[in-house]
Amino acid sequence: MSSSREQSESENLTGKVLIAMPGMSDPRFQRSVVLICAHSDDGAMGLVLNRPLPEIDFGDLLEQLEIEADNGARLIEVRFGGPVEPGRGFVLHNVPEHGSDPEGRLRIGQDLAMTTTRDILEDLAHGGGPESAVLVLGYAGWGPGQLEDEMLQNGWLVGDSAEELVFGGDHDVKWQTALRAQGIDPSLLSAAAGRA
Repeated sequence: MSSSREQSESENLTGKVLIAMPGMSDPRFQRSVVLICAHSDDGAMGLVLNRPLPEIDFGDLLEQLEIEADNGARLIEVRFGGPVEPGRGFVLHNVPEHGSDPEGRLRIGQDLAMTTTRDILEDLAHGGGPESAVLVLGYAGWGPGQLEDEMLQNGWLVGDSAEELVFGGDHDVKWQTALRAQGIDPSLLSAAAGRA
């Protein structure tokens, strides 16, 4: 018999993606792919990967934050990360597999992290920073047991993350791509749940 600690560790979804099932009733999450950044007995936090915000320009955000960009500035994509704290920004980016994580950086997987400090924005504004990065505004949050309940109600399918899902720019196909990676043909899914 396994201990509850071992059970919690085996069920930890940090670094996985949630793929909205066709019956998802919340319009903010229909056909969404969500990267789980943190998951514990206290709840879960994730970032939607396939909702770009083309009306928000990274350069304009830097200006609002009074970060002066130079000619080498990296203009990264801005996305909707979820309905919680929509004014709060998170930079999803690649990191070396080994090494320490400075304050403000949460490692999500071996080579993926989320940073919440101003330093990374300043680095990007001067042409530096990580090779791959996107800015995400807002996040998706679940209280204790809430995500597990939604999964039991067939709201989400769990899958493995992939670089193309996180950093790729073709958002219209990410949902289908995530399903196909799980061996599921999206055209065969129905929004209606069967009842016996």
